[in-house]
Amino acid sequence: MKKDKEAKQEPIEKQLWKAADKLRKNIDAAEYKHIVLGLIFLKYISNAFEELHSKLVEGKGDYKGSDPEDKDEYKAENVFFVPEKARWTNLKTKAKLPTIGKIVDEAMEAIEKDNPSLKDVLPKVYARGNLDSTNLGGLIDLVSNIAFGDAKARSADILGHVFEYFLGEFALAEGTKGGSFYTPKSVVELLVEMLEPYKGRVFDPCCGSGGMFVQSEKFIKKHQGKVNNISIYGQESNQTTWRLCKMNLAFRGIDSSQIKWNNEGSFLQDAHKDLKADFVIANPPFNDSDWSGELLEKDGRWKYGKPPAGNANYAWIQHFLYHLSPTGMTGFVLSKGALTSKTSGEGDIRRALIEDHLVDCIVNLPPKLFLNTQIPACLWFLSRNKANGGYRKRTNEILFIDARNEGHLINRRNRELSKEDIDKIASTYHEWRKVNGKYEDVKGFCFSASLERVKELDYVLTPGRYVGLPEEEDDFDFKEKFLSLKKELEEQIKEEEKLNKIILENLNKIDLKDN
Repeated sequence: MKKDKEAKQEPIEKQLWKAADKLRKNIDAAEYKHIVLGLIFLKYISNAFEELHSKLVEGKGDYKGSDPEDKDEYKAENVFFVPEKARWTNLKTKAKLPTIGKIVDEAMEAIEKDNPSLKDVLPKVYARGNLDSTNLGGLIDLVSNIAFGDAKARSADILGHVFEYFLGEFALAEGTKGGSFYTPKSVVELLVEMLEPYKGRVFDPCCGSGGMFVQSEKFIKKHQGKVNNISIYGQESNQTTWRLCKMNLAFRGIDSSQIKWNNEGSFLQDAHKDLKADFVIANPPFNDSDWSGELLEKDGRWKYGKPPAGNANYAWIQHFLYHLSPTGMTGFVLSKGALTSKTSGEGDIRRALIEDHLVDCIVNLPPKLFLNTQIPACLWFLSRNKANGGYRKRTNEILFIDARNEGHLINRRNRELSKEDIDKIASTYHEWRKVNGKYEDVKGFCFSASLERVKELDYVLTPGRYVGLPEEEDDFDFKEKFLSLKKELEEQIKEEEKLNKIILENLNKIDLKDN
């Protein structure tokens, strides 16, 4: 009874994930995600269509004299038109048929045909041999129950939330491969909370499944801003990931027309050459050695120095800066090695960035946050206008935050930042840059360094070099610590020996009784 009660109290997305995962059988998670997420998306657009369709059929008020089958009626209200054979009610009644896979594929094709913005976006993978019709029918029944009863009015929010939750779970299931399309939610939340993209042009040139954009939109809603104040621009080189991004944004009603795909990527084929964004926010591949740097040696983006062909880190930094408006800001993830590297001219580029007063804040992240790598990571925040831009003049300062001790483990391999951790880090940055802010250096956590101090440390940007040790660690005594740990270990061994002795005695008693 207790287990049943606990299961009932689980959030709907967790219950759905467990049920969907049971139906997966022998299908690889990387393939299965398109099957499940495609169905959730189909349910979402069908719900929205049917809601408007019923109003058009009723024909009252603004809808008087409307044609329920006129595609323009739906286009006018930013709703996808769903042809009759692709409507969820039709699929649900046919869920038990052996041909259901073919029926769903045809439904996806029909929707793409009637909605040019979805061309080549929807998965057509349902008739493949490794997904049997019984399991697919079970998935359709499962998705049918996502929004029902009183929840129907909130179905778009619920389906969007489930879609986002499933993206994270599939990324975990795929492990290292999952990291290529998914930036952990807490990292995205921290970046967005620190940048505060209330309005303007937001650009991510390696946008994955669109997490940065979705979180920006959530941030605005949370702070009572207007979603229409943001324009989204993005680029993705992996087509299947680009499809996930387009679907993810559609759930939020975010215009994804400027999310571009090409397999050459942002360096070789910049899809937004003339864009000057107010915010650039990104999680580029760490230490990418296969970025075609040798073909771009004289590129106009390398204002601060030619990045090495064997590592794209400083190419990404300069690509972000190239796309910033005169008052723009960028926040991005990089491997920690970029803070100290001096190979192939990287140290010279870093020095040039610092001397041009672009580096605003560096955050050292805790380990195990990312699914696809164990490489230590950090956040960079660069600003085109540190003289004011709505904040205090901080031209000759850089804020260093060492957040290595923040966060908590969610399993043996992965860690995440809590809301309190995110608030602590973001508010430190905000108070530091605010006019009359209440910022103070905290030993072991944050330090506002002058450019002179950074020059003294040879332009190294590792926060640990600046923030020092926490107060309680200042008087660290290695010998005392060693003896303390040795004593602790000896006590543990003694306890284990006592326990083993008790177990052995009890076993002997049992043997004697049996004899």
